[in-house]
Amino acid sequence: MQQDFHYYATYAAAYLAGYSHEECMDICYSAEFVDHCSATLLAKIEGPEDAATTQLQLELMDSPMDILGIMEMTRIWSAFHFLPYDLYAEKKWATKIYKNKYRLICKPNGALLAETVNLAKGKSLQAVGLAMHVLADTWAHSYFAGTPSQVINNVNYYFYELVPEGDGFIEREIRFRHKKSTPDDIENGLYSNTLHRGIENSVMNLGHGRAGHFPDYSFARYKYLPAWDNYKVVLKDNPKDYMKAFTQMVYAMKYLRGEYTSFELDRYDTEAVEPYESRIKEILEKRQLDGCADWKEFCQELSGETIEDFDLEKYQDEYLLAPKPQKGYAFLGKFIEAAYSQKHMVTDRIYKSGNRLAGISLDIKGKKL
Repeated sequence: MQQDFHYYATYAAAYLAGYSHEECMDICYSAEFVDHCSATLLAKIEGPEDAATTQLQLELMDSPMDILGIMEMTRIWSAFHFLPYDLYAEKKWATKIYKNKYRLICKPNGALLAETVNLAKGKSLQAVGLAMHVLADTWAHSYFAGTPSQVINNVNYYFYELVPEGDGFIEREIRFRHKKSTPDDIENGLYSNTLHRGIENSVMNLGHGRAGHFPDYSFARYKYLPAWDNYKVVLKDNPKDYMKAFTQMVYAMKYLRGEYTSFELDRYDTEAVEPYESRIKEILEKRQLDGCADWKEFCQELSGETIEDFDLEKYQDEYLLAPKPQKGYAFLGKFIEAAYSQKHMVTDRIYKSGNRLAGISLDIKGKKL
């Protein structure tokens, strides 16, 4: 997903869940910050680099593709962006090496999602925002895995977009190029992706890099033939999935606020969203590269408040200048604590399932923020 959903849509979901405007701003900032909290940024503010929730392109290019480099990637991308659905999934005739990667495939409503939401219960607003980022990405990043793998994450020539036309859709083959500096061309179905490398563990095969940014667009409807599913056609309907993500976030945040005594998977608050459903669908289905302006307008109408744009540097000085004993009380200190907890939990669950791709779970006891 993009900033339009992680920041603005998360604000709207938090507001519908009953949080105040100020609380919503903290939650949506934290949700978006997951996509920016890199080791590079943490070094800049003199924070702990192993609290990183993402990796920059240059960091990935410089990362060694040995077992330690792969473990670091897997810890970050599986914990925050491609939450595994079933760590004990079976695959007939599969080797253990293959099953370890197969079991990291992301889909909504897995056991780890319940743990992610429950982990934020009674914690900071930063923890709530971080959990909502993870929840939302389970819908956008379905069928891809947060570990380098050609067999799991690659796409081939059979990759078609379903473009609305009249009362139905037309199929149009998606064409890819490798110019990250050139904006995606929605009108002509031309998108940027990572270079093909016929190497199983190439960084080019991390997440949905081979499908480019396309799976993150809320308007995207597409079908393709993943090798992990024996080349059966997989159909992805982002407008439908993103609406489910939105209604699930409203429900999850109502639980985190205390309206429900337990969090249930595959439950959605459609009642709270119903008065705004047509407006949200209109935004989700609009064919545009960036929906921030539309979501921002909706959020401001919803709450009657001014929604400030995301500012990456907003809390950096507060953390950098805080005395060491006080860093944990700073905005980013609370985010870092939430990041540690989430990374530790997911890494621990992967390790205990017998899968060593994420390495050994982090020891967060006594960790200095």
